Amino acid sequence: MLGYILMKKVVAALFVLLISLPLIQCGGRTTTSTLDPGLSTTPRPNGLWSTLPRAMPINPIHAALLHTNKILILSGSGNCPPQQAHCPQGPQYLQGAALLDLSNDSITTMPTSWDMFCNGMSIMQDGRVLINGGTKSYGALAVVGAQTDIPFTGLPNASIFDPSTETFIDVAPTAHGRWYPTITELNDGRMMTTSGLNDTDGTNNNTTEIWDGQHWGSEIPGNPTIADFPGFQFPLYPRMHLLPTGHVFYSAPSSATLDFDPSSLTWTLVAWTIYPGQNDPNGERTYGTSVLLPLTPQNNYSPKVITLGGDNPATNTTELIDLSPAGAQISAACPNYVPCWVQGPKMAQARVEMEATILPNGKVLVGSGSAKDEDRTTASLQAEIYDPATNSFSSAGSNALPRLYHNIQLLLPDGSVALAGGNPVPGLFDNHIEIYQPSYLFNSDGSPATRPRIGTDAPSSITYGQPFNMPTPDASDIASVVLMKAGSVTHSFDMDQRYVGLSFVMGQGTASSSSLTVTGPPNSNIAPPGYYMLFLVNRAGTPSLATWMQVSGAVAAVAKVQMHPERVPTPAYVFQRDHVTEAPLPLRKEMHIH
Repeated sequence: MLGYILMKKVVAALFVLLISLPLIQCGGRTTTSTLDPGLSTTPRPNGLWSTLPRAMPINPIHAALLHTNKILILSGSGNCPPQQAHCPQGPQYLQGAALLDLSNDSITTMPTSWDMFCNGMSIMQDGRVLINGGTKSYGALAVVGAQTDIPFTGLPNASIFDPSTETFIDVAPTAHGRWYPTITELNDGRMMTTSGLNDTDGTNNNTTEIWDGQHWGSEIPGNPTIADFPGFQFPLYPRMHLLPTGHVFYSAPSSATLDFDPSSLTWTLVAWTIYPGQNDPNGERTYGTSVLLPLTPQNNYSPKVITLGGDNPATNTTELIDLSPAGAQISAACPNYVPCWVQGPKMAQARVEMEATILPNGKVLVGSGSAKDEDRTTASLQAEIYDPATNSFSSAGSNALPRLYHNIQLLLPDGSVALAGGNPVPGLFDNHIEIYQPSYLFNSDGSPATRPRIGTDAPSSITYGQPFNMPTPDASDIASVVLMKAGSVTHSFDMDQRYVGLSFVMGQGTASSSSLTVTGPPNSNIAPPGYYMLFLVNRAGTPSLATWMQVSGAVAAVAKVQMHPERVPTPAYVFQRDHVTEAPLPLRKEMHIH
């Protein structure tokens, strides 16, 4: 049985809590968790944060959870410029990547043939990882237009990492460089890359290209027609989500939020965000984050998106938009045009360089960052749980270490969350790995909660809309069956995370049944093809250990969606930034920083 140990050391007369939370085995079969019954327990109403003894050997700038249960870490030059002493000169970058295996507490470094620092990374439908863009040349931080204003330039390079061979294979590059691009899986398994700085003068590559598995398509201009706002440019690492319509929604960090129709290859204005407002016309949710909230049978797979935090000094505000048919109806919340952004609850702390990770119970772990960018004295150590059902935040305890620029956070197959990184100074990074065990893993007295179990003969692949048998001896206690797309995170945004709830009934129609009959996700717009973790969640909210499933089937039609940008007034405060430069960013408002 594969597993890893989370430890709390003995301090004075305090008892030791030792919990073994094994990861699932390769091949998609689950294991169980155990507790030494001789140890005392402490209530964990806010969950438990622990720091692992293993140090991270490279700067964890990008991280993706693989269906082999390992985590791919990409660093490239790792924000360590070649002109700085002891920084890698590359290529090759001998420690440009790493594989983290929490099942045996090992980290193996790997070389990369080009600088993957500040790339886009997303997991394809076959479980391989597509990587595009990176750093061609380092720039210099300066006021826009000053002689010392030297922008970074991006690489057009692309590569695919194969988890089965644990090797990189270079593939065709994009038409031009991309430094800070976002990669998004479409409903048919194709991958689109958007934005980034180019490979010539470091100006914005304001285009999208689509990878069909063999080639990149023609460049698609990012040129929505927006009244009184010509020349829209995507910021770097645009926050993108595939919607149940088959369209892609750009939600942040700039004020104009857009819809992409992959059928017509066009971008259209959807709405303007509330933030920053007239009091701060130069503000943006830079290094805040965005989450597509859970899609479930109970909410009719209706898409809602929340944006959180960002800017410098940071904001503690959040906003939500309802992109379902219900959200297209004029209401008290949206009296003038729809859909529109509405104010969400405030976080306990202002956060820039923050993280937000969906949990198997449908709630969102929010944390990290700081009130002032890259200022450890203002670090946001109070983690929070956002509950979409109540639209409110509650405490998730406090992590131990400041997590500033270049931190990462990922959901793991045992329902815990890994947090690592922090790199406010080029060439230096925090090498500690923290693990968060949510409160759903504990009983009220702090002892480990009993997990629902998945049988060993669970299927490894499922088809859209088709029923399948899910063996479990705990069938009568199951409250939800959830598919969670494995995450791929960098720069405060997870490009891949996705929560899709499934419909189910008792397998034999009796309370003593040892299985569930579960129906696969409705279509590829709701769950794009690929590998997902399947969790069973019981009535107490405790998830099982996950089992991996590959989702496939016919490609859904892209819906015809009528946008009405003519109804959406352009705010007077909108400010369009120029291009950008890399951290450190203590003076972001005076610099051309995203």
